[in-house]
Amino acid sequence: MASIEFYNACVDFPIYNASGRSLKKRLIQVATGGQIGANDQGRVIVRALENLTFSLKDGDRVGLLGHNGAGKSTLLRLLSGVYTPSSGTAKITGEIASLIDISLGIDPEATGRENIFMRGTLLGMRKNEITKKLDEIIEFSELGEFINMPVRTYSSGMHLRLAFAVSTTIRPEILIMDEWLSIGDESFKHKAEVRMNELVKATNILVIASHSRELLMHTCNRVIWLEHGKVKMDSDPETVTRAYFGVETSLA
Repeated sequence: MASIEFYNACVDFPIYNASGRSLKKRLIQVATGGQIGANDQGRVIVRALENLTFSLKDGDRVGLLGHNGAGKSTLLRLLSGVYTPSSGTAKITGEIASLIDISLGIDPEATGRENIFMRGTLLGMRKNEITKKLDEIIEFSELGEFINMPVRTYSSGMHLRLAFAVSTTIRPEILIMDEWLSIGDESFKHKAEVRMNELVKATNILVIASHSRELLMHTCNRVIWLEHGKVKMDSDPETVTRAYFGVETSLA
């Protein structure tokens, strides 16, 4: 059983060397979409998320909508454990994996084989688990003998195939994503799409930020619309995407 329970969760970022009425403060407000205020010590803060209260359970496939700076990335990082609430509570039960940055931990000086172990460890896999899946990962990446070469010798496409092959071998209870992953040429894209669908199907709870109406309608059973760090709407995909994107003028 996996679950996520937020109650009045807030995330504040302190701004140093900024006075309460400075131009810098106003520029930050415009750039981040957050709200400017002051904490108990009088320090200027940006409130990136404010009083988020919601719960997710097994079977939920939740999309996050909102303009740049609305708080989607902050929420994804809060769910991933990168941030903790400044106030309120965020209780998460279940094994979590984040695919926000699939190249995190890839060392260009190390070989592809060595990087499989490093990236896998960052994903929370044990060495024996990585060893068991090593041949599968190498075969999926289609890197052949390059797997024993330093990653700095790879093309950008080869680098991404390696990162994707490792990152999607996991089967977490809670999966956090920033947009759908789709990489490589047409043949590899098909493999990647099948792998992504298998991963999403296997996970108990999915949370994905996206600007794609089609993806949200196809993948999610619930959408949360964030604006200025607050929940503006939380409902089924049809209701929220219609309010956010407007009514479609034509149907295929």
